[in-house]
Amino acid sequence: MRRRKTLGWGVLALIALSVSLAAGQQRSGDRPPPDRANVPYGPHERNVLDFWRADTDGLTPLVVYIHGGGFRGGDKAGVPPELLRGCLEAGISVASINYRLSQHAPFPAPMLDGARAIRFLRSKAEDWGIDPDRIAASGGSAGAGISLWVGFHDDLADPNAEDPVDRLSSRLSCMAVVGAQTTYDPRVIATIVGGRAAEHPALPLFFGLAEDQFDSESAAELFEQASPDTSVSPDDPPVLLVYNEPKGPLPPDSPPGRGIHHPNFGEYLKAKMDDLGIECTCVHIDDLEGGRPEADAEIISFFRRQFGIDGP
Repeated sequence: MRRRKTLGWGVLALIALSVSLAAGQQRSGDRPPPDRANVPYGPHERNVLDFWRADTDGLTPLVVYIHGGGFRGGDKAGVPPELLRGCLEAGISVASINYRLSQHAPFPAPMLDGARAIRFLRSKAEDWGIDPDRIAASGGSAGAGISLWVGFHDDLADPNAEDPVDRLSSRLSCMAVVGAQTTYDPRVIATIVGGRAAEHPALPLFFGLAEDQFDSESAAELFEQASPDTSVSPDDPPVLLVYNEPKGPLPPDSPPGRGIHHPNFGEYLKAKMDDLGIECTCVHIDDLEGGRPEADAEIISFFRRQFGIDGP
């Protein structure tokens, strides 16, 4: 959490839009109906969430799931059933949120919506049986970017705010994300990923910039404000990063969408967090004997450990 001269500018989660990952996030499986559905957490029609309460006594930890879709699509209904069931069975409540997309408002609106949802849920701690000191975020692609940005950003709590929700902390206990872009600076993406990933078509729409504005000084400042990695500091929470896009270098003529969930994003962030002494685990599905099911189990195990819950 590094102090910056911006107030709430968030992470581009640039490109977060791989159709293949979005499909992976919505694998088949039964989801129990939420205990609370379409609860408004803000003024926009997309500011709604669903909430599942773990069947356990006392206050429960909470995982806030943030869907992917390149900031141009996606819905809270896409919460992975494995994540939902695994958390509930572990005694962890779950919320899944919608947020404003690029066609509704440019950057940083989605990130600020993510932070608003977390503060809203914290305001419901007593009524909904949530432990306000054990709230984590999870998501894929764009949702992964929002999760990391909120987790690394300065606390957005404003003690003088008129709205009591805005007086509450936006800080998280940990983040476990899939296919995250850990930087949204096209110059850095070109260096660490290669190919044409930095030319992803979601960038101009998300930033509200024309392509011929990308070389301006103001655009460079915006890219920096948008990147999760620029906010990392020693007091930030632990992170689990999961990737399934193929490893290895990209050819120069690869299509723009290819590489936008490349595991190099994870290694890039891990190196920074390692230097600061912050726990960061980077996992590739190809390295797990059990494939995606084992990755799902790793995520649940990570949350259990961070929340101090006994079990595997």
